[in-house]
Amino acid sequence: MSKVDELQCVTFFLSGEVYALDVMRVQEVLRVGEISPVPGAPEYVLGIINLRGNVVTVIDARQRLGLEFTEPDDSSRIIVLEAAGQDVGILVDGVAEVVRIRQDEIDPSPSVGNEEAARYIHGVASRDKELIIVVDVEKLLNEEEWAELAAM
Repeated sequence: MSKVDELQCVTFFLSGEVYALDVMRVQEVLRVGEISPVPGAPEYVLGIINLRGNVVTVIDARQRLGLEFTEPDDSSRIIVLEAAGQDVGILVDGVAEVVRIRQDEIDPSPSVGNEEAARYIHGVASRDKELIIVVDVEKLLNEEEWAELAAM
């Protein structure tokens, strides 16, 4: 099996479900510290953090995927990643592990739920009786929203 046929992913949790992101996009995983709110920011933006002198905007993954808001706890993490040419953090309930998923294990996203959340999903992989929802990072925000983040 070639590496082209596999996707190496960081898995994380949201509302008890397992999600995955391409590990090549992930720069680091942080404990949740102080997130400074930005007045007038879109509702999906939780605020900004200072990451070793660089300002990183933090997005609420729950809000983007249409899930209920919960306060961050000790297991919550911020996954800092590169998307659309910029560094961005996404707040998740917890981070699990790095897994390899073969491309042929990934089925297209099912047409259930709301269309808004479905557009962020690359596909779904079934592993050991568990579903892993593979998120398309580039589609977490649309072009206008990425531009809006870049201007913050």
